[in-house]
Amino acid sequence: MKKIKIKIKRKDTAKDLPIPAYATRGASGVDLYADVVEDTVISTGEIKLISCGIYLEIPYGYEAEIRPRSGLALKHGITLVNTPGTIDSDYRGLLNLILINLGKEDFVIKRGFRLAQMIIRDVMQAEFAEVEELDETERAHGGFGHTGI
Repeated sequence: MKKIKIKIKRKDTAKDLPIPAYATRGASGVDLYADVVEDTVISTGEIKLISCGIYLEIPYGYEAEIRPRSGLALKHGITLVNTPGTIDSDYRGLLNLILINLGKEDFVIKRGFRLAQMIIRDVMQAEFAEVEELDETERAHGGFGHTGI
């Protein structure tokens, strides 16, 4: 398995939170933890920005994708508004999550809760070339369910 080094810095007030780590040998993502000072309620339909208490230095050519945790989504309707979120290699700010409660009840976030997962991925940049026409395909302009249910 390919590995790269990711530098991580914790906020002074987040030193008690774990550093992201892989839970199993085959895990592709690491958990991100809630850096809340006190219990924080996300009401049904509400969106809140929640700190993870960490800063990252991701090497050039890589990105971090932030994804919801399936258990929170299924059991409580907690997910990310911008999923997957993207952390670019040149971003050095605090890692925050934009959470939404799509569930039927308020959800209480406690300090250290595992709220999302982070995947490190290779990045490829495209070179765009403007043209007058695009090659034809069988599908052409078909989209949004054009092949049926």
